[in-house]
Amino acid sequence: MAYLTKAHQLPITRACAGVGLSRAAYYRPRIDRSEKDAPVVAVLNEAVSRNGRWGFWLSYDWLRTAGYPFNHKRCWRVYCQMGLNLPRRKKRRLPPVVRQALEAPGRPNEIWALDFMQDALFTGRAFRILTIIDENNREVLAIELDTSLTSGRLIRVLEQLRDERGLPGAFRIDNGPELRSQAFGDWCAAHNIALRYIQPRKPQQNAFIERFNRTYRHEVLDYYLFDNLQQARLISQGWMRLYNEERPHRALGKMPPLRYMQQLAIPDISSYPLST
Repeated sequence: MAYLTKAHQLPITRACAGVGLSRAAYYRPRIDRSEKDAPVVAVLNEAVSRNGRWGFWLSYDWLRTAGYPFNHKRCWRVYCQMGLNLPRRKKRRLPPVVRQALEAPGRPNEIWALDFMQDALFTGRAFRILTIIDENNREVLAIELDTSLTSGRLIRVLEQLRDERGLPGAFRIDNGPELRSQAFGDWCAAHNIALRYIQPRKPQQNAFIERFNRTYRHEVLDYYLFDNLQQARLISQGWMRLYNEERPHRALGKMPPLRYMQQLAIPDISSYPLST
């Protein structure tokens, strides 16, 4: 428009007709979109900061519930200009974990190791396995199987073990979502249980239960074809009793875990002075 009106001395009416612009649009004052949409930008940033996985409609419903008057067309325009409609693949960073030496505890019920495994039935349906062992005598405390094992299910298993034998002073665990959940952390804090997280992608820092999982997979999961979960539970429970009561363990002087425990309970009379 400036070129036509200044260089060619055309009147505004003919210049507007030449470029297909109405006179009303030409005389309308220009609006700074960035300044006008600043409140919408601030609200959308607040919605996304609350949960990075929220999409447009969830964010829009939240801001309308919070009392903001912006309509969905304006919010969608600003949402696209901000690039929030593009896929966000940023993963949540885990808090830093200090490397800790792996040493066998000096007494039972001092440190328990927890881990999750996965396998499938003969039909192809996947299921998960929770394994818990005592790091002192390598005793298997629980093998829980189901199609889904949440943090709530994990807490129920631990409460059952608490009623049977008490709780340890610490858990050695990895960084899985069930073990990083708020519910599990609050439950451990309420029972004064320390959480010893291993570093990400360092399974050797939880070597006791990793070694047990290898044995369990070799002797049970890879040995049988399970038709259903009940069959897998029965076989696993029977194998767990065999492991604790009969299977020799080289790290325990070729004794089963429970027999090793019985030997620890018997005092060494050779160290006592002879009576005169």
